[in-house]
Amino acid sequence: MKVQVLGSGCPTCKHLYEIVKATLEDMGMDDEVEYITDINKLIDEGITASPALKINNKVVCVGRVPSSDEIKEFIINTTKE
Repeated sequence: MKVQVLGSGCPTCKHLYEIVKATLEDMGMDDEVEYITDINKLIDEGITASPALKINNKVVCVGRVPSSDEIKEFIINTTKE
């Protein structure tokens, strides 16, 4: 599974990165979480607000920090596709 947090490097983006890592650990998953702070990559993805969460190349959340439960749902739903 490919998990990416995209953001400017602000505290909110870093917070999302930490929550995603902790959620994966709680789920017993050892997938790496990539933290992308290159603004050009956000623009290339069409992301207009940060932070953003991508799972398996699909943007699942933009502009806010979802709860751990929401992240679990994103993971479950995205890996079913």
